[in-house]
Amino acid sequence: MSSLVGPDEDNPLGKPPVPEDVQDAIRTLIRWAGDDPEREGLLDTPKRVARAWKEYCVGYQEDPAIHLSRIFEEVGGYDEVVLLKDIPFQSHCEHHMAPIIGKAAIAYLPRDHVVGISKLARVLHGYARRLQIQERLTAEVAQCIWDHLKPHGVAVVIEASHACMTARGVRTPGVAMTTSRMMGTFLEDQRSRKEVLSLMGY
Repeated sequence: MSSLVGPDEDNPLGKPPVPEDVQDAIRTLIRWAGDDPEREGLLDTPKRVARAWKEYCVGYQEDPAIHLSRIFEEVGGYDEVVLLKDIPFQSHCEHHMAPIIGKAAIAYLPRDHVVGISKLARVLHGYARRLQIQERLTAEVAQCIWDHLKPHGVAVVIEASHACMTARGVRTPGVAMTTSRMMGTFLEDQRSRKEVLSLMGY
């Protein structure tokens, strides 16, 4: 069983304790990278890194669908596209645990109810704050909205930069990856698909 390091003079705010084996793992990585985890500047790094990763991956602690549970049926007969675009997000690549930084556009064609627009961003962040690949993130966001709002159509387009490509490996900065998922009328009807992509700026 992991021992815990509790609140102390280095943790005056009483932040959640970090298991000692987690800190040891980070110290091992620091040594393997070529530095000394016992030098002054790195002494508290294992705790900081551990807490940072808990924050990066907070999406594992929630069900993004919960944000779609409250709907509004008084829409005054509105039956056109609902779109939220340029939603910034951060995630981490599951292959190298390197940052993925980008933006998303999320649209749906309501059937008989809508949801607060901030909830679309919350669904995105719920899935993004996990270890991810962009293709799966795009599909998960679209599927969640499709399953829980039951609209006529859903469209999700994500554009992001991957540090596993820009900062290592092929080292090609300035490159963005774009993925999309269309469902319902946006998949089946080319005119609707063209309209929503135009609204998104694509």
